[in-house]
Amino acid sequence: MADDDTNIPDFDNLPEDRARQRAVPAGRIARFGTFGRLVGGVAGGMVAEGARRIASGEGISARDLILTPGNVQRMTDRLSHLRGAAMKMGQMISLDAGDFLPDELSKILATLRDQANFMPTKQLDAVLRSEWGPDWRKQFRWFNPRPIAAASIGQVHKALTRDGQELAIKVQYPGVAKSIDSDVDNVMTLLKVAGFAPPELEVGKLMAAAKQQLHEEADYEREGRQMALYRERLAGTPGFVVPKLHEGLTRGSILAMSFEDGVSIEELGNEPPERRDEVFARLIRLVTRELFDFGVMQTDPNFANFRYRRETGEIILLDFGACRPVDPAVANGYRKMLLAGLQGNAEDVLKATIEAGFMMPIVAEKHPERVRRMIDIVINEMRADAPFDFGDRAFIPLLREEGYAIAQDKDTWAFPPIETLFVQRKVSGTALLGARLKAKVNIRRITEEVLASTSPLSAAAA
Repeated sequence: MADDDTNIPDFDNLPEDRARQRAVPAGRIARFGTFGRLVGGVAGGMVAEGARRIASGEGISARDLILTPGNVQRMTDRLSHLRGAAMKMGQMISLDAGDFLPDELSKILATLRDQANFMPTKQLDAVLRSEWGPDWRKQFRWFNPRPIAAASIGQVHKALTRDGQELAIKVQYPGVAKSIDSDVDNVMTLLKVAGFAPPELEVGKLMAAAKQQLHEEADYEREGRQMALYRERLAGTPGFVVPKLHEGLTRGSILAMSFEDGVSIEELGNEPPERRDEVFARLIRLVTRELFDFGVMQTDPNFANFRYRRETGEIILLDFGACRPVDPAVANGYRKMLLAGLQGNAEDVLKATIEAGFMMPIVAEKHPERVRRMIDIVINEMRADAPFDFGDRAFIPLLREEGYAIAQDKDTWAFPPIETLFVQRKVSGTALLGARLKAKVNIRRITEEVLASTSPLSAAAA
């Protein structure tokens, strides 16, 4: 490859892939206007649907009027256009809520999860100029303006430096960091209007935590430090690949790292059962080490954050923006619950669950039989000294039935501690990946091994 500027694309003269490109509203007024058009379009759709139902003699409910096919499309289209916090919250809710969401909302959020629009080349060039200067092209032999991945906060490009380093460069969408607080407020307003955020719940703490995490994820220099930390922690652990940070090119809204080739982690499901189960068991062990050993956890289990390298069986770890310290009280609460569960002691499991804040005491007081049945289901599943079949989720409907019955009692409604939610999100998301892969792993042995090789965390470990 020639080492001159002729191989570096001039973004201004590139043919546009208009089917996939979509400029991100960068200014506050532009983003607010997009939300305004969304609300106006939804309202108009509600009026039209309400008139149609009245004319046909049908009953009317607010949720039915909001979740018409037209409004579902409007919400999906506008939130994906905004990207940033608006799209990220949709992804978070979709992953966290799992099977509990109404079908219509699940469709909206699934579409947001899979969106792959990217910035027009001129907007991309403007971001790169602002961070690297007008002569940024001179640092590369080539820079592919077509991203290899596009997500909620940024998009990733492949490039080759003058000294021959093949890099993956994550470029943040303009205006995303400054719009986080208002985007979160606006999305929550939409969810409340649609009836998905019950007024009985105080959501202030949850919103504050969401804003904090999103601000952290938008700081690419912080993410680079977290990536370097994981690379150091896993240096002696075979089977994992963590990209190497390129400090010289990393900025607050640009993250440069070594390019690591791999395929979607979901491709692991097509491997022979022995390979599939061995690789996924490694991922389970990593989650337990994060919780009980590292004192830090990457709390976003989005499937796109993991890649699989067929040739070696290695897991490539990506996206460290959601890394956060593990609260020692949360880690030790999990430790107590797991130890009690492995011993089959339902009373101690319940006690540890309440102490850790995973369950309010009033729940056990008002619904003791249902709580006991849920604990017994979990204990029976985790105590078996045999491969746990993640693909067989027959016990999930049983837990959902008991949980739904308890949830009807508004006196029991309360958010668990925020730090608990972040950890539980990673645990639940990893289990969902196991279900997608239909993996079979002896969870009991991995848990016993990690618990035996670690000690309760002290406050100084935070």
